[in-house]
Amino acid sequence: MKNKNLKIILEILLIFGILLPNFAYLQNQTATMPETLGEIKKIGERATGSIQKTIPEIFKRIWREEVLPIWEKIYNWLKKTFWDPYLGPFFQREIEKRKPVIEEEFKKEKVEMKESAKKEVPKTTQSLWERFKELFK
Repeated sequence: MKNKNLKIILEILLIFGILLPNFAYLQNQTATMPETLGEIKKIGERATGSIQKTIPEIFKRIWREEVLPIWEKIYNWLKKTFWDPYLGPFFQREIEKRKPVIEEEFKKEKVEMKESAKKEVPKTTQSLWERFKELFK
């Protein structure tokens, strides 16, 4: 049984090994060297045009299909392993501790901003000539 399968596999490989290389000789296309600089320029323009179209798509595909999934797996693993059980609750406790202090600071800043706005509003209503006169006082 093994010999029969091995014999079939070898026959198939032999056929493909002999036939496939010969198919290259059956093609009628022959590559010719460009004769003028104009022809070289056209070939170069076609090549760079196709490269400029395909390279960004290749990079996008690699990013979407290979790089991004790996980083998503790393993120999910870190979140599940470290953030949810350890870091998340720690930061939540710190936020709850500091919440009154933060609210107090916001109130102070709000008052300061109102006072500075009251000081700045008269300056914006001054005419250009009045501002110019203040520069030389």
